[in-house]
Amino acid sequence: MKTLLQIDAIETFYGKSQALHGVTFHVNEGETVALLGRNGAGKTTTLRSIMALNHVATGRVHFAGQDISARETHEIARMGMTLVPETRDAFSLLTVEENIMLGYREGSPFTLDRIMNLLPIIKEFRGRKGGELSGGQQQIMVMARGLAMNPRVLLLDEPSQGLAPVMVTAVAEVLQKLKQEKLTVVLVEQNLRMALNVADRVVLLEDGATVDSMTSTEALADPERLEKHLAVH
Repeated sequence: MKTLLQIDAIETFYGKSQALHGVTFHVNEGETVALLGRNGAGKTTTLRSIMALNHVATGRVHFAGQDISARETHEIARMGMTLVPETRDAFSLLTVEENIMLGYREGSPFTLDRIMNLLPIIKEFRGRKGGELSGGQQQIMVMARGLAMNPRVLLLDEPSQGLAPVMVTAVAEVLQKLKQEKLTVVLVEQNLRMALNVADRVVLLEDGATVDSMTSTEALADPERLEKHLAVH
């Protein structure tokens, strides 16, 4: 399989405090990889570092065969990397359709009509203002906006966080559809069942370092291997 994203021993700091200690993993084209770990393990910082929202002090990030470690965030986005942050960032006064199309990149196969067909739940609230939506509806809307940007790699940070169970199910269905589309996804997710159901592989982080990597099948067969890194101390 062709490697699309390669993270090699990256280290990231917040001021003088080191957040990442040599995080290393790869993502193959068309693959979904879940980053798992306890709160504070470095998952969100890893996504932000890939997008150059946090400066990578040492190590390298390669995307589609190019070293993007020194690139600016807007350059990385133009290359086809899209981050959907946990903050959701909905524009409250714009309609759902306007929110989605703000991210549309010319030539993207994910047109508004295709997004509506792929994610039919959006049709239920397509004409409403972003600020009128529930948290789960906003989450699906910003995921749709990410698709409109025509990503080669979609980085999703905690898409089910804080959602009602019915909307967690809706988000899980969206993730399964993205998997069927063969979209390359890096998923940070605290809902372990959801992550293992959608991911091809999981990468475990602990204290800002990569501590294990396995297929989802291996993880399901050996839950103790996960538990030692995910259990709260």
